[in-house]
Amino acid sequence: MRGRSFIIRGLIVFTVTIFAVRLFYIQILEEDYKVAAENNVVQKIVQYPFRGLVYDSNDSLVIYNSPVYDLMIVPKEAEITDTVAFCNLLEIDREELNEKLIKAEKYSSILASKLVEQISDELFAKLQDHLINYPGFYVLPRTIRSYNTKSLANVVGYVGEVSGSFLNRDTTKYYRSGDYIGIGGIEKSYEDYLRGKRGASYKVVNVQGVIKDDYRDGEYDTLPKSGENIHLTIDLELQQYAERLMEGKVGSVVAIEPSTGRILALVSAPSYDPHLLSGKNFGKNFSELNKDENKPFLNRPLQARYPPGSMFKTIQGIVAMHEKVLAADEIIKVDHSNIGDLAPPGRYALVKAITKSSNNYFYLIMRRMVQQGVDESAFIDSRIGFEKWREHVKEFGLGRKLGVDLPNEIKGNVPSIEYYDRVYGAKRWKYSNIASLSIGQGELLVTPLQMANLGAIIANKGYFITPHVVDKIEGWPNPNIKKEILPFDPELFNPIILGMEQVVKGGSGIRGYLDTLKLAGKTSTVQNPHGEDHSGFMGFAPMDNPKISIAAYVENAGQGGRAAVSVASLLAEKYVLGSISRPWLEDYVLEERYLPKNAPRLTIAEN
Repeated sequence: MRGRSFIIRGLIVFTVTIFAVRLFYIQILEEDYKVAAENNVVQKIVQYPFRGLVYDSNDSLVIYNSPVYDLMIVPKEAEITDTVAFCNLLEIDREELNEKLIKAEKYSSILASKLVEQISDELFAKLQDHLINYPGFYVLPRTIRSYNTKSLANVVGYVGEVSGSFLNRDTTKYYRSGDYIGIGGIEKSYEDYLRGKRGASYKVVNVQGVIKDDYRDGEYDTLPKSGENIHLTIDLELQQYAERLMEGKVGSVVAIEPSTGRILALVSAPSYDPHLLSGKNFGKNFSELNKDENKPFLNRPLQARYPPGSMFKTIQGIVAMHEKVLAADEIIKVDHSNIGDLAPPGRYALVKAITKSSNNYFYLIMRRMVQQGVDESAFIDSRIGFEKWREHVKEFGLGRKLGVDLPNEIKGNVPSIEYYDRVYGAKRWKYSNIASLSIGQGELLVTPLQMANLGAIIANKGYFITPHVVDKIEGWPNPNIKKEILPFDPELFNPIILGMEQVVKGGSGIRGYLDTLKLAGKTSTVQNPHGEDHSGFMGFAPMDNPKISIAAYVENAGQGGRAAVSVASLLAEKYVLGSISRPWLEDYVLEERYLPKNAPRLTIAEN
């Protein structure tokens, strides 16, 4: 009997010892279990970083961060003893509160989520005194984007909350519900640099949810890392002037520094005030802007497609000389028997053909390029010549993306052999079927950015630097730019430049002439089957030492020698000479309005 009692006592001691050792291990040695136990009174607070600041090319601050506060809820810990008082405190009704509580519970019962976002300073001050009465709620400070200008909306983009669909696609697993992300513009294309890195702090709270102390003296805390600051190539003063010139118009202006590829101004008209998409009225304002039939969200310099029109004749001349089917001083007699023309019939060399914009001249020289007699069949011969011509055109950056550091750039269109085979049938088309390409019409489509870049190529006599809007990121240069050299003798550009000089001096671009500016360019009256023709211009200044290349498109404004050249000339004068000496021209541009008469005039809530 004594032996049996001894065994039972031994088992009890053994069992107690096992439990004691295990308890010691869990409480003292096994940190994971200890943290799990203490998490019942430990609250993790995400600390959001400051998003990187944005400056213009003159180091003027464009985008900064303003503090706001979000009221967070942990549903499992939340207690609301007096719903009426709580609703009055938050300045919301009972129905709205219930919707928010259901949404928070649906997200997670144990993880914090936003109950009310972007609380005002006044409400924040009130909440601080009352939150002790509402366990499971706390205020989280964060920032929203603020702007020192009403300009640049299509360049900078905006910041918004990540969507559920985005979170499902996010392979990086960086973002969480409630996070903000760059949408459009540089906010999107430089998101990885601007967003910074989240931090976290762990606080000991009592049963009322009041913070009592740092958990383990902050051993597990991590500090947020601010995003990188970005410096734009954009000259804000020039940008604002360009936007002013485009008020009441639909179209684009792009200005580039030819020697560097730095975009000095990039205007999409009409646009919007970036303040409208920052703050509590984001949703309402976004909806209003999105319904505007003039499409302010469309970044026209990168996304609008137009036939290049007569601006394309500059490329035709260079390619024809390169292919040795034309000499610059060769005299070609033209009449009006091939294609419609506003230039008079007569004898033309290349400079005069550019100046007068002779459609029949360029019809004839493209026919020489496409039909070179390589094959007896006119159909096969045209295919061979056309493909060679097409590859040269693409070397000027047409029909492909230039690689600008903004999202949603499109490549335009340089039609292919396959396209014409589908339209006419394989080996059943020849030059006469595609002759409209000779004057920049037909299936050719370009973006304003590509035309501004063409101006830079001609100004540089055969090369360009990737157009870009970000100059440097926190002190180091933009790594995404390169120099692209075209396979054409620089000498081939001289007659083109002389012709462009004459266009402005005494041709269709004379409205933009200013002796001290020395602007060279080419106008286009871009055919528009849906209404009035579009006004286009491409050029650069000064001719002997180019500092700026510009492309301007004004939709439904008629001849290129009017609205587009006037806008481009004034902008070039402002940049090169520093001031405007032609108030009459400025008045003409500012008074002209080309928005549709029935275009909506938005009434948008300010924040």
